[in-house]
Amino acid sequence: MEIPPLQVAGFSLRSRLWVGTGKYLRDGQPDYPLMRRALEASGCDVVTVAVRRERLYDSAGRSLLDFLDLGRLTILPNTAGCFSADDAVRAARLGRELLEGLGNAGARWVKLEVLADRKTLLPDPIETLRAAEVLLKEGFVVLAYSNDDPVLARRLKAAGVASVMPLGSPIGSGLGILNPNNIRIILDELKGGDPDYPVIVDAGVGTASDVTVAMELGADGVLLNTGIASAADPPMMAVAMRRALDAGYWAYRAGRIPRKTYGSASSPETGVIAPSARPA
Repeated sequence: MEIPPLQVAGFSLRSRLWVGTGKYLRDGQPDYPLMRRALEASGCDVVTVAVRRERLYDSAGRSLLDFLDLGRLTILPNTAGCFSADDAVRAARLGRELLEGLGNAGARWVKLEVLADRKTLLPDPIETLRAAEVLLKEGFVVLAYSNDDPVLARRLKAAGVASVMPLGSPIGSGLGILNPNNIRIILDELKGGDPDYPVIVDAGVGTASDVTVAMELGADGVLLNTGIASAADPPMMAVAMRRALDAGYWAYRAGRIPRKTYGSASSPETGVIAPSARPA
């Protein structure tokens, strides 16, 4: 069976696995060919790119964008590394200008990321909401990286954000889904009565099973970067993540069995051969 396309802000996306483009390094320098192989192995349609100009070129003058298939991939510019609403708004404007020049469909949207501090890399909820409100007034399609906070998620959706993207755990931590109950509440809050509203779990994915857990909770997709880029074999891990997402998608819809304290026989308990008498 084929997984149906994901509908987000007018985009129809075949893959529900979104992948970042950072942290592919060799001897301290960006390894763009490795990045390209991993992206191809992941099967992704959407890739996120930090749009600050100093990160788009390496010391040899090579552009990250030269290694992306701009005809096939939709670029999702993000405001990574911003710690205030004002900085995030400036970065979003830069991303729009850059992608409009390239003719890529991603020019009209932005993954909003406003962090609270450099130690935890957790989102700043107040600055995130403030930046979202400004960008929405300027006509951006905003996808907002957020804490796993149902109240903030509700506020972001009410403001007009096209997708709320709650974290599984802190960026780059590899800790997986630390608070599945909050993710469930966010999904209930945002999708109750609006089942087509997309919720993408973003950040903290360390391995394939984390992707499956996110999808088994009912998420519409998963965005990750470090889990692939920092793996020992990024292209191989990308394949694992891709297949894990498919497994989680179908498992959620199939409906898992209830957890029980005690065992439950899988074979019939009637019509069985009578047990032999125990010796005296």
